[in-house]
Amino acid sequence: MSDNQERKSPTEHLRDVTSQLKEMRHYAQTNTETLSTHWLAFDQGEFKHPEFASRVNELLTKQGKLLDELDSAIQDIEIEANRIDNEV
Repeated sequence: MSDNQERKSPTEHLRDVTSQLKEMRHYAQTNTETLSTHWLAFDQGEFKHPEFASRVNELLTKQGKLLDELDSAIQDIEIEANRIDNEV
């Protein structure tokens, strides 16, 4: 960090991280929707292929867990930022 840049407060840093995590969550949600579309095509649609449907379903499960973890982290960091704000 250069001398002419201001240091961020802990709350500002937490808010920046929260903002970045929310952006990641947005993209993760979009990826989940895309995977769902592919899963439907392989499971019930025109490209019926049980093996691929199973593999995409596994990816969907992992992506769902990522979404849950992102939500949890966002919530925890926002609570901490609010706690710090209320102490001041």
